[in-house]
Amino acid sequence: MPKSLMLAEADESPQVVARLLEREAPAFAELARAVRSQRRRLFSTAARGSSDHAATVFKYLMELETGLPVVSIGPSVASVYQRPLRLQGAVHVTVSQSGASPDIVALQATAKAGGALTVAVVNTADSAVARAADIVIALGAGAENSVAATKSFIASVAALAAVAAAVGEGEALRRGLARLPAALEATAGLGFGGAPAVLAAAGSLFVAGRGPGYGIAQEAALKAKETAALHAEAFSLAELLHGPMRLVGPGFPVLAFVPDDAGYSGNLQTLAHLQSLGARCLALSSRAVPGGTLPQLPGTGCGLLDPLVAMLHYYRLIEAVARDRGHDPDRPANLRKITETL
Repeated sequence: MPKSLMLAEADESPQVVARLLEREAPAFAELARAVRSQRRRLFSTAARGSSDHAATVFKYLMELETGLPVVSIGPSVASVYQRPLRLQGAVHVTVSQSGASPDIVALQATAKAGGALTVAVVNTADSAVARAADIVIALGAGAENSVAATKSFIASVAALAAVAAAVGEGEALRRGLARLPAALEATAGLGFGGAPAVLAAAGSLFVAGRGPGYGIAQEAALKAKETAALHAEAFSLAELLHGPMRLVGPGFPVLAFVPDDAGYSGNLQTLAHLQSLGARCLALSSRAVPGGTLPQLPGTGCGLLDPLVAMLHYYRLIEAVARDRGHDPDRPANLRKITETL
């Protein structure tokens, strides 16, 4: 069977990230200097789809590394409702592959008019968002022809993690970023255990993570829907202990991103409780997870980054599940590559 575009593009991720971190180092440093010299004390983000999930990862990384709050602003505030924003002292970050959707273009303009320093994290460096931004971070992921974003998502998270590391001057995150390309590369050839059979037969599943892993879980749930036509909902592992637990019963699949970070022991306790209710837990982690069924993954030495390594392995897993369920992962029904919203 020929390799899908989705799989081929996902496999480019280690090289894309290595080039990005080296090439855009001056932009990361420029942004960090501007934050300090201009005393910027708030970050806002605007994005859609996979890019918005990358922004969720960024929220946790920036808040954990710097203590600076990160808020997501709905693009329709500017594009549909045409309301001004008061963003003096803020940095507004637009995350987009195309940088062309009218709503995020409008929001960036409104944010700048409201006093924000604007940053474009984009794959299309000559896009409308990039041309109007104060600082541009070009992903350089190259053409992505599969409808399902893979390498551009991984590059977006890597770029945003580098922003958090530059602004926060955290050594653990910096070292983890240096090891990230090699860790991504080391996922090649790893197996999936019994996970494909569990997911291929599922009618629905939960995808869970905490901290930076929550945004990764959101992206994983989206890919299950996009590529495998498998209904999936993303939750914080903490939120699963509330209303969603009602749906868990014997055989119900829960796929969890379980990084080696401050939340590790609590996450294990939650998974153990889910298993006691009969859930079939599939854990993606650089540490052994009891009853997790998936192989142990390579790590970066920084648990906050390891869910991104797990994401590359998951892309390969869900591509296999899509094929097992009789779907073409490159051409999902009802979807197209670029969606422009107002």
